[in-house]
Parts: sequence; structure tokens; C-alpha cells
Amino acid sequence: MKNYVVTLFAAVTLVACKKNETTTAYSSTDSAATDSMATMPVSPDSGTAVSDSANAANTNGMKNTLSDQDKKFADAAARGGIMEVMMGELAGTHATNPAVKSLGEMMVKDHSKANDELKKWASTAGYNLPTGLDAEKQKKYDDLKAKNGAEFDRMYTDLMVSDHKKDIEEFKKAGAESKDSSLKAFANKTLPTLEHHLMESEKAKKAVR
Repeated sequence: MKNYVVTLFAAVTLVACKKNETTTAYSSTDSAATDSMATMPVSPDSGTAVSDSANAANTNGMKNTLSDQDKKFADAAARGGIMEVMMGELAGTHATNPAVKSLGEMMVKDHSKANDELKKWASTAGYNLPTGLDAEKQKKYDDLKAKNGAEFDRMYTDLMVSDHKKDIEEFKKAGAESKDSSLKAFANKTLPTLEHHLMESEKAKKAVR
């Protein structure tokens, strides 16, 4: 009987030890898995980064598809529009003839609107437009700024007639030959405004003779 009790006690003790070892093993496995997950590198912005890269590639692609002729036209249109606004503002302070002052106001209003539309196209196309005048246009502006009264009126109207004749030819060409459909649409949409400007400039030129 005594031997039986000793044997039973030994068996119970052995089972308890094995259970303990199993629990410990499970705990170690869970801990290792948790540590592995904790140390695993996670990049929550990885999806955004891929998306941003794709957008940048699309923008660069649009920029690279512009022909040299389209770039040249866009640059000239931007600089010309800036100059028209600047000279129109000068007419408000330097001109004496009411027709010239009125012409200047129209130039500021219409060319500011056209400039904004061109900027929207450039933003969509991923193209950087010039933001100032080139040397030739800057000289025209500086020479005009030095005039006042009747002398200003004559010089300003002369410039508006000659510049708009040139602009009309350039916009007609872009409206017919541009490879970029949006830029072509801009040229054709703006053309009637330029033709109206030429007509009004010629009237003002006659008025100051």
C-alpha cells in the first residue's frame, strides 16, 4: 500500500512539471511573436509615397510632351500679357486723352483675365511660365514710363497697335498648329479679344493725332 501511494505521488508530480513546461513554452512563443511584430518596420505613408511618385511622373510627362513651338508661344503670351497690364496701368496715371485712359483700363481688365487662364493651363500642364518681362519688353515699358501727357498718348497707342498686330498673328498660328489641345483652345478663345483690342487701339491712335 505504501509503495502504491509513493508511485501515485510521483506520477502527479511528473504531470504537473510537464504542464508547467508547456505553459512556459507557449508564453515564450507568444512573447517572441509579439517582439517580432513590434520590431517589424511599418511605413504608413508607403501608399501615399507611391501615389505621389505616380503624380509627379504624370506631371513631368505632360511637361516633356510640349513642343518647342508651344513652349515659345506660351512664354511669349505670358510676357506679352504682363506687359499689356503694366502699360495699361501706366495709361491710368500718364495719359491725358480719355480714349487712351479707357483703352488702358480695358487692357488691364482683359489681359489680367487672359493671364490667369494661361496660368491655369500651365499649372495643369506642369509648365513654368515666365513671371517677368524680357529685356526687349522691359525697354519698351521703361521708355513709355518716361513719357507724359500727349507724348505718352501717342507712344502708347502706337505700341498697342503694333503689338496687337503681332500678337494676333502669333495667336492665329498657335490656334491652328499647337500640339497641345488646351493651349490651342486658349489661343482661339483669346484671339477675338485681341482683335477687338486692335480695333480700339486704332481708334485711340486716330484720336490723339
